[in-house]
Amino acid sequence: MTEHVLEGGLALVPGEAAPVAASVRLLDDRIAAIGDIASSPGVRRFDAAGLMVLPGIVDIHGDAFERQLLPRPGVGIDPTVAFLDTDRQLLAAGITTAFHGVTWSWEPGLRGRESVVAVVDALERLRPRFGCDTRIHLRFESFNLDAVEEAADWIAGGRVDLLAFNNHLPGLRSARMSAAKIATYVQKAGVTHEHYLAVMEGLWERREEVPAAHGRLAAAARAAGVALLSHDDRDPVERESFRALGCRIAEFPTTAETARAARDAGDAVGLGAPNVLRGGSHAGLVPAQPMVAERACRILASDYYYPSLLQAAFKLAHDGVVPFAEAWGLISTNPAEAAGLRDRGRLEPGARADIIAVAPDPVPHVVAVFVGGRLVHLSEGDRLVS
Repeated sequence: MTEHVLEGGLALVPGEAAPVAASVRLLDDRIAAIGDIASSPGVRRFDAAGLMVLPGIVDIHGDAFERQLLPRPGVGIDPTVAFLDTDRQLLAAGITTAFHGVTWSWEPGLRGRESVVAVVDALERLRPRFGCDTRIHLRFESFNLDAVEEAADWIAGGRVDLLAFNNHLPGLRSARMSAAKIATYVQKAGVTHEHYLAVMEGLWERREEVPAAHGRLAAAARAAGVALLSHDDRDPVERESFRALGCRIAEFPTTAETARAARDAGDAVGLGAPNVLRGGSHAGLVPAQPMVAERACRILASDYYYPSLLQAAFKLAHDGVVPFAEAWGLISTNPAEAAGLRDRGRLEPGARADIIAVAPDPVPHVVAVFVGGRLVHLSEGDRLVS
């Protein structure tokens, strides 16, 4: 039996708008008690004075690990090295549950089948060594038609924890005459511009097969209890079509109208935390902060930058957009619920002991991380007092 008590900090307990003075007792992998807790002999005590004790961050979409795998075009890094280092980055950012956004595309290279298989195999092999609870968010490209049955088998076999429908091909076709606009995709694919366009046009001829592919994969996900997402919904009509498939998470809708329509239908809308941090979308799409203020955004994801989640929550509270507890819910409680993980995202007895201790000033930063009751990250060693 392992027991920790985090004492002297401000804990974000349910029902409070901001953290309040309270100790938190962990017993094995669960939260055992919250409040005024007397120390017992043999208990490991963590001095949380001056810190906020918060539910761990749940990131349902992060693909920053791709930079670890391919730091420069044509320069590949062994997945074992890449993911062990990524795990350290996640914990330092306060992320205790991470859904790695693994894109399986019709393109060769980084997002082609060979790379995807290597990535998923590495994640499964390394999972016991990770500090973060690491899972697979399969971002399936709609025109990856020849891989539908294999992907369905992966879902049925428990290899996929979230399934998102991506469809970047129509947008790429609209830019097909400009090599500069699709250069990054071509570089990742590792082929010539001409070859890339030829593959793309060949798949476009099969566009009538896409709805059946969506239906097949959605049925597999529903049968396996895997939550479904749609990516970059362009308008309320497209959002409604994905909702009919069971996609109840609208990930990065491209317009405010679409985000509001998803909210009004009871869907969970997810936007990027870097969007909040930067004050707008890097792609010129819907800004996240007004959507949070309207309660048209329920989830923030790291997208391409892991530290953005922690910073975005504090920024939203500091700027008065929403109270701190609501801001923190965007990166903890809400994504956990949307992903079907109802055992985490809250500081309450019986919940999984995924907890972070954060120094709020001068810039919020993570001091300690507990995942499943285990201390897996600590930047100030003198706080562990017994």
